Amino acid sequence: MVNINALGIIFPNTYDELVPQLVKHRTMASVPFGGRYRMIDFTLSGMVNAGIQSVTVIAKKNYRSLMDHLGAGREWDLVRKRGGLNIIPPYAQSSVKVYHGRVEALASVLGYLETQKEKYVVITDCNTASTLDYADLVDTHVKSGANVTLVYERAEIPKPLQTENYTFEINPEGRVTEIRCNDYRRGVQNLSMGVIVMDREELIAMIKDASVQNKVLLERDIFGPSLKILDVRGYEYRGYRAHIYDVKSYFDENMRLLDPENLAQLFPAERPVYTKVRDEAPVRYAMDCKVRNSSVADGCIIEGEVENCVLFRGVKICKGAKVKNCVLMQGTVVESDASMEYIVTDKNVTITLGKHLRGNDAFPVFVEKDTIV
Repeated sequence: MVNINALGIIFPNTYDELVPQLVKHRTMASVPFGGRYRMIDFTLSGMVNAGIQSVTVIAKKNYRSLMDHLGAGREWDLVRKRGGLNIIPPYAQSSVKVYHGRVEALASVLGYLETQKEKYVVITDCNTASTLDYADLVDTHVKSGANVTLVYERAEIPKPLQTENYTFEINPEGRVTEIRCNDYRRGVQNLSMGVIVMDREELIAMIKDASVQNKVLLERDIFGPSLKILDVRGYEYRGYRAHIYDVKSYFDENMRLLDPENLAQLFPAERPVYTKVRDEAPVRYAMDCKVRNSSVADGCIIEGEVENCVLFRGVKICKGAKVKNCVLMQGTVVESDASMEYIVTDKNVTITLGKHLRGNDAFPVFVEKDTIV
């Protein structure tokens, strides 16, 4: 692994408002995904695999779960004398405040940015799990000589994102000629993935100027009006990605991982995904249980029937219970003779004896954390 001269900055709360059920007790970054991971694991692991040794997480609210998950960053090899993992909650110092956009957030930590030594900054959100190669991204940015590089994918704009998106017009040379905010056009567009690479000192200068003018958003208020004087390039991402923007997409993206091909694409052997280690016992399968096409994390106890499900750590399916097409987070208990289909449960939910819950493919039902049904 070659260390690259870049500082990572992660915004864990972006797009929280799109999934209020999932982030009632956490940030978007700490939303559980894929049986044993959190959304931030994919971003952090990608940066670490690329050789980024200094990562800052600028939190806004509901960050206790995130801090508990990240700890000091040991699982990502980010416990270091210099650099490493740095979590900045609001009000951590007198100049830090609850931000409304990336400009305000970065303005509140300008002192920190000015003391860093890395030449480049990689800025990203946490609502997408992908295999983005940050080393190649930074290398491409450096070789292009651009002021800014924006990562995008060729995709249709999901309806819930029509008021929360950026799309780009890109010329044959790869230069961004137009940035559209809240694009509602149908069809495949150059849809932003929320990842930005630029020079650290240039970012500091831009943030200082933008703060004086009460600007809030980097793409809309700074890059967009300056495309004729800034060299802004696009970087197309073509790999596998899981994009979370509502409960339906959360359910769908988890279920997609039941396909071994999708699983292999999101978890390539050459770029492992790291997460917090928990010393759980292996899964315990009862003699007469039935499990088909399911992802079952460690610590689970399976005594009933499970089909097409993603079960997180410590889930218990009691004897006589039937669970089909469900995503059950950590600590969920389904008692005897209960049945569930197209259900998403948050942590520590209990479905009591004989209860029957049903959603459907178009509308999976969400059950809040610590609920007893």
